[in-house]
Amino acid sequence: MVDQLPVVQEEKDEARPQRPPVDPATLAHRDLRSGPFWQVIPAFADVDEATFLDHRWQMKNTITKPEKLLQAVMGLASDEFLKDAAEGFRIAPMAVRVSPYMLSLIDWTHPYDDPIRRQFIPTASTRLPDHPKLTFDSLGEQGDAPVPGLTHRYPDKALFLALDTCPVYCRFCTRSYAVGPDQEMVEKVSLKASPKRWEVIFDYIASRPELEDIVISGGDAWNLRAAQIEALGTRLLEIPHVRRMRFASKGLAVLPQKVLTDDAWAEALIGVTKRGRELQKDVMLHTHFNHPNEITDITMKAMGRLFAAGVHTRNQTVLQRGVNDDVDTQILLARRLAWIGAHGYYVYQHDMVKGTEELRTTVHTAEVLEKHVRGTVAGFNTPTFVVDAPGGGGKRGVHSYEHYDRTTGISVYTAPRVKPGQYFLYFDPIDLLPEEGQARWADEAEHGKMIDEALEQARVSFESD
Repeated sequence: MVDQLPVVQEEKDEARPQRPPVDPATLAHRDLRSGPFWQVIPAFADVDEATFLDHRWQMKNTITKPEKLLQAVMGLASDEFLKDAAEGFRIAPMAVRVSPYMLSLIDWTHPYDDPIRRQFIPTASTRLPDHPKLTFDSLGEQGDAPVPGLTHRYPDKALFLALDTCPVYCRFCTRSYAVGPDQEMVEKVSLKASPKRWEVIFDYIASRPELEDIVISGGDAWNLRAAQIEALGTRLLEIPHVRRMRFASKGLAVLPQKVLTDDAWAEALIGVTKRGRELQKDVMLHTHFNHPNEITDITMKAMGRLFAAGVHTRNQTVLQRGVNDDVDTQILLARRLAWIGAHGYYVYQHDMVKGTEELRTTVHTAEVLEKHVRGTVAGFNTPTFVVDAPGGGGKRGVHSYEHYDRTTGISVYTAPRVKPGQYFLYFDPIDLLPEEGQARWADEAEHGKMIDEALEQARVSFESD
């Protein structure tokens, strides 16, 4: 005889816990900017939607000279701001390159505060002195390059720098040592899209059976021609031990029109993805949104085309002061990315590159943000906050330091499986340190002492694990 299960009396509906109606403000991530928003720019006032969505028009009208950019917004921004920006461009490590789309997303009534303006248009008045430990190649990519344009740091992964141009130039670029034309403060390393240079890279990858994962970056894969996308993708897929491939690009954030109207390019990317799937290999698109204002209805349409064709997207964000270093912005960004179908992957602590000190923030800020973002979206849409350890240690969880002194702003990381026995130091911006820390950095004789103190504490911590 089978025992009967006890009868559980159903609770009355009114006894069940009830969630209150959703606050409409919590659904703000679904409100994407639409309509002819670009027509607020005098130069684009008569541009219709079909023209604005044409990638060729976007590229033709992309602004590459400071005076032309400032002329485009004359009458929207004050003369004071325009003069400030002109001087900012003169002393910046990155050349100007801003698409009409990006220019249109800036709030020109408050340009100093706008998070998109901060990323692309420097102002001299907000410039801070560089931290004494900043460099142009802070990640040591060239030191880990067995052949020009290929960084082989991790055991199974390599970074393929296919070219040295982008659809826009970000002020905070970690490759300001190579990307774009020479500037007054830096002579760039040349990484042109050369088949001859690529051939050397292909040969190296084929000779290293441990390489399973290749990131195609630059520069920006968005600037590769359709034939180059096909050639790169096909050649890498033909190497038996290459199992994963990622096209890295900021294009979806700054020039989504390319997916909508450059059919040859879009189909090339889609074709490589499908070919990879047939070979049971993973081809992904890694994009780069930093602020929710960068995501519009145009973005959604571009993402829709890629998603319907089987192209999956992950997002990498750079943490920047005054752009996305507050909890509300990071949560809105995470939820908006999830809404359009881009999985959150990384939020990077701003690399220690010269000329952008006012955009860097502290390791502690990243730790706080990660605590608040986690739990607001599904786990697979939750980014990991990381420090790309200066000097070549690779990506480390922001909280995984061996030692962190918030007074001196020095954090010390190890990378036991990447570069065993080495210690990697990240330095918080001096202006965000307490007075005691600022005073020590003002005394050059204290620099070595602070570093030695941090390294000693890190060794004790690491060896006690």
